[in-house]
Amino acid sequence: MDARQAKLLALTAGFLLPGALCPAQSIRPEDLAQGKIVIMQRDAPDPLFAHSVIVLAHYDRTGALGLMIHYRSNLTIQRALAGIKGAEKRTDPLFVGGPVELQGVLALLRSGSPPAGAGHVAGNLYLLSSKQSIGAALSEGRKPSEFHVFLGYTGWGPGQLEREVRLNGWYIFDYDESLVFDEHPGNAVAAAYRKNRAAKSAVALLAAPLMCDIEVQVQEDGCAGVDFVTHSL
Repeated sequence: MDARQAKLLALTAGFLLPGALCPAQSIRPEDLAQGKIVIMQRDAPDPLFAHSVIVLAHYDRTGALGLMIHYRSNLTIQRALAGIKGAEKRTDPLFVGGPVELQGVLALLRSGSPPAGAGHVAGNLYLLSSKQSIGAALSEGRKPSEFHVFLGYTGWGPGQLEREVRLNGWYIFDYDESLVFDEHPGNAVAAAYRKNRAAKSAVALLAAPLMCDIEVQVQEDGCAGVDFVTHSL
């Protein structure tokens, strides 16, 4: 499949939920780990990342790969992955995982056993980065409550995310499997903050985003021009 560039035409801003003074579990770079969830405060200078809720699908000394779990596109799996068995009846949307390789496709799967060709993230969460592994999940009829497909991702080079955390750019929360697949992750994040009695610091002006919609430009023939991300897990 020829890779054509998918374009972000609009971002819907998030909203500050009640209880804006939310406890962060950590603001220490040493607490970063694969599977952790990082969030950006609402007044971040980069509008793309303001309000962002990102799960770290891959993290080691070479860098990090994250997926935004709250930016939903207008593009359906049925349309984007036409021709792949199991995609023909999928009307659930693709999510925009980040600004890197927007024409590329990755997926997160919740599974009780390790899927073939998948990278383990944390708990029962797995990262799918090949046509074969994503196709297998589709052909198995994995439900939207356990399977999300993403366009693009968010990436950091060696030490980059750690530096951003030191500059108070990100707040770190523990892995939460239910949050990754929650229909309204902004609401779930706010609830998790309020229940976190063990937190030692409060994040002022932190906006837990509501689900945001993004419009993705497609070709006249209906092809979204997506391809599969090549990433070494």
